Amino acid sequence: MTRFVFEIPTLEAGDVSLRAMQESDLEPLAAFYATERSAFVGGPLSRADAWRLISGNLGHWALRGYGMWVIDLDRQPVGVCGFIFREGWDEPELGWQVWGGFEGRGLAYQAASAARAHGARAYGLNGVISYIDPRNARSIRLAERLGAAFERETVLLDKHCHVYRHPKMEEMA
Repeated sequence: MTRFVFEIPTLEAGDVSLRAMQESDLEPLAAFYATERSAFVGGPLSRADAWRLISGNLGHWALRGYGMWVIDLDRQPVGVCGFIFREGWDEPELGWQVWGGFEGRGLAYQAASAARAHGARAYGLNGVISYIDPRNARSIRLAERLGAAFERETVLLDKHCHVYRHPKMEEMA
């Protein structure tokens, strides 16, 4: 029998913390993925597919040693942020999403800043990319606020997207 043992750290990030996904996060995750807002990140999806995202994320942590965290505000899940490196992708991506009602408060910036710094230190993920739909003005602004710069256009999962390159942590010092 093969047994996977892995640890998902909790990170403090200003007003929010980043923690492991749990099955109890299904309701807000499924609610987000039921909306058209999720189109920028692969949605809309069924509730069953949202559950598969949770199990797939935990599998990502087991296989890669890193993954996505839930953005937690006062013990309430408000989005996700972290690293994705799926089969067929060029390299690891720093991704984020903040769910309805929590945008515009700087939560994604806090989460992405903390995840990026931890990823560089703990996992060697330094100078990562973010795949962003060119119509997603909010994510483009956040990437630029984080110091990322447009690098190129590409196709990912049969969709046109832009690649933004984040600076290496030593370049930010």
